[in-house]
Amino acid sequence: MMEGTFLEITPFELLVSTFGCASHPVVSPGSTRVEVTFEPEANGTLVTLRYHDLPAAERDMHTHGWHHYLRRLAIAATGGDPGPHAKPSM
Repeated sequence: MMEGTFLEITPFELLVSTFGCASHPVVSPGSTRVEVTFEPEANGTLVTLRYHDLPAAERDMHTHGWHHYLRRLAIAATGGDPGPHAKPSM
């Protein structure tokens, strides 16, 4: 299970949190930081995610996972149903 602590919240603009997993051998809770910014655009919101302190060997897997969940969020944010949760496949 992934876990983290919110470090900074600016409504409608910014979320900063720690990120990790107790059972992960490299990315333990609190070992990385995720920064998400939200910027208004003509037809919606630009969401930018920056991942800090992630070891190079973990980047491809985590990039794939974040893309998977951000696609699901985009569907849900527009009122759609992203379907049942399934672990992202590589």
